[in-house]
Amino acid sequence: MTKEELMHKAIALSKDNVSNGGGPFGAVIAKNGEIIATGVNRVTANNDPTAHAEVSAIREAAAKLKTFDLSGCEIFTSCEPCPMCLGAIYWARLDKIYYANDKNDAARIGFSDAFIYEELSLPKEQRHLSTERLLADEAMETFVMWSNSEDKIEY
Repeated sequence: MTKEELMHKAIALSKDNVSNGGGPFGAVIAKNGEIIATGVNRVTANNDPTAHAEVSAIREAAAKLKTFDLSGCEIFTSCEPCPMCLGAIYWARLDKIYYANDKNDAARIGFSDAFIYEELSLPKEQRHLSTERLLADEAMETFVMWSNSEDKIEY
């Protein structure tokens, strides 16, 4: 399939999802023009704030390919990824992102991510979500265990 055909599929998924009680977002993961996985936004339908189209597609692709490394794959999404999805795309090592609507289009219909980007640029003590470090020494033991493990799978 061409890039345009794959994007048409992502957009069609988003339209179908709105008709089925979900958010206006769809995603397709492809490898060499072949669809590997798809996802739609089911945040409110599933009461899952992480059920974004891109994350759902990544989960499906990783399960289907039996790997957490999706190098060689590309993602086609009906809207520019939010910070969570963008992070997931980087962690999954997808080669390229294609998107249709952008974050400004999303903000105009009530899906603004600007507050997250603004929060991340602030020092922790100035953020709206309070954070506190606890038991760092105890937790460090796990990092030492990981560092010393000879059978770990690095990612």
